[in-house]
Amino acid sequence: MLSNATRETSLSGVFVPRPVTEQEIHALDEAFDAAHDGPLDTANPRVGCVLMSADGLTSVVGWHKGAGTPHAEAMALAVARSTGFKLHGSTAFVTLEPCAHHGRTPPCAVALIEAGVRRVIYSYPDASPLGGGGAALLRRAGVEVLGGINYQRGKELIFSWLDNAPHDVDPQQWVPQRPYVIAKWAMSLDGRIAAADGTSTWITGEQARAYAHTIRSTVDAIAVGSGTFHTDDPLLTVRDTPEQAHPLRVVVGNRPVSEGSRACSAGASLLHVPTRDLPCFVETLSHNSVRRVLVDGGPTLVSALIAEQLVDELHVYVAPKLLGAGKSAFDDAGVTTLTAAHHFSVVETQRLGEDVFIRLVATTDLGDAS
Repeated sequence: MLSNATRETSLSGVFVPRPVTEQEIHALDEAFDAAHDGPLDTANPRVGCVLMSADGLTSVVGWHKGAGTPHAEAMALAVARSTGFKLHGSTAFVTLEPCAHHGRTPPCAVALIEAGVRRVIYSYPDASPLGGGGAALLRRAGVEVLGGINYQRGKELIFSWLDNAPHDVDPQQWVPQRPYVIAKWAMSLDGRIAAADGTSTWITGEQARAYAHTIRSTVDAIAVGSGTFHTDDPLLTVRDTPEQAHPLRVVVGNRPVSEGSRACSAGASLLHVPTRDLPCFVETLSHNSVRRVLVDGGPTLVSALIAEQLVDELHVYVAPKLLGAGKSAFDDAGVTTLTAAHHFSVVETQRLGEDVFIRLVATTDLGDAS
């Protein structure tokens, strides 16, 4: 049961109690759903907006469709005006703090003020020097502002891009300093990814494997360590996807990549990053326009990325099997005592056939305000 109180976040990370209702939480959920209609392959974050009438009986929806198009708030306002929706006294629910930036489009905060919006509820604060400050602008105009609602979901949605935005770059041209990193593995109940004889095909069932390919279709690149690449000879593709639409295939590590490997012979681009310097690896991905990467093993690479605190999200598939011996899903991640453990928060679980999928995000200092 949701509480009727939540916390508002300022750019300094200070939380202050503010009221929020079940209906408002539902409206913000609709804004998140709308945001996912936006593209993943632009330099802008995906943002959704819902405008609810003063009486709470009608609403309109907007989302950002990519660089050069109206922001989510502007789209929602345009829909409202075209349908006769009464803007005066309405409430805006936005997944990201409305911007205060003059760029290709006017500041969304100003547009909401001029439309007569009475209240703004947003999820993630825009701390970037490019667009930040919208909440303060709204408050100065007398608009009631609630922030930090379902904070963690808002952070996930934009892949932490805005935290790294430079001061002197047009927001339409900005490329993040590093991509959003998802680490994935499939394992038995006792944490094994292969049996004692090395067999690993297949630990999970067909439904789990199909779902994993659905996730693959949402990323810009699929990466594995050079050891796993040499041992498993993976294709690094997405099932039932045209050749030109496959994500970039990436191999990281000093072992050479054979031109006779399945990934090299499949006709798609393959990037070999011959290094063990993982910050350098993710920087290389950014320079290759990768904003979202799925690291699909092996345990050495995944563990090292976690040890370097470079993993934003974990995807773990657990099969109802006990192997008792065999290759572990995880290697040394630099933890010597319990208090030094790497923390992740579970944000989704679902059953896929006989298997269970668990999605987790790296725990932040600010935490989840939901």
